[in-house]
Amino acid sequence: MKTKIILETLAVVALTAGQAIAAPLPLQHSTISAAYKGSADGMLGLDQLFAPVPGSNVTAIDPGGANGVEFLSADFLFGIDFAEDGVMTVYNNGPVAAGAYSMRFDFGASLAAPLARFTLIDSSAVGGIPVLSLIDGHTIGLDLSALDWGAGFTSFSARLDAAPSPVPEPATVTLMLAGLASIVFARRRVSQA
Repeated sequence: MKTKIILETLAVVALTAGQAIAAPLPLQHSTISAAYKGSADGMLGLDQLFAPVPGSNVTAIDPGGANGVEFLSADFLFGIDFAEDGVMTVYNNGPVAAGAYSMRFDFGASLAAPLARFTLIDSSAVGGIPVLSLIDGHTIGLDLSALDWGAGFTSFSARLDAAPSPVPEPATVTLMLAGLASIVFARRRVSQA
């Protein structure tokens, strides 16, 4: 019975060994440059108190989110908050008419690791699905054109993920399992003798 349990456990280890899980990307100490509808002037950052001045599309992550959002779109339709744990939330500030709404966020070299994935966490408050795109290892894009925001004051959130941690090669796992199985069978023989 013990041998069967050990072998079943080894089989589960072998099946899951090749599956890597992406980790949330911490955003502490990150600085972001943003564009709205293709224009840097379309985003207003927290570091400049959302004033339309040169460079207002660049801001640092607000530690702990004490001041709310890091960016407002220049038309004040959207607020964007980046949390230190890698979660991004997009809020709308009222009724949004149909139209082309796109955003781009570039973290440059300020990330602890390259971006690998961008995963939608919750979009239950909006109709439709935002188009999330990973442009490169430090830049993400959003297309909100297909969303129905309803009466307004709703949001959706997504998580930025780092590359998955490395997993052992399948051959390494196979050799390890074979060695463990040999030990189990040898011990069983000794105990039966």
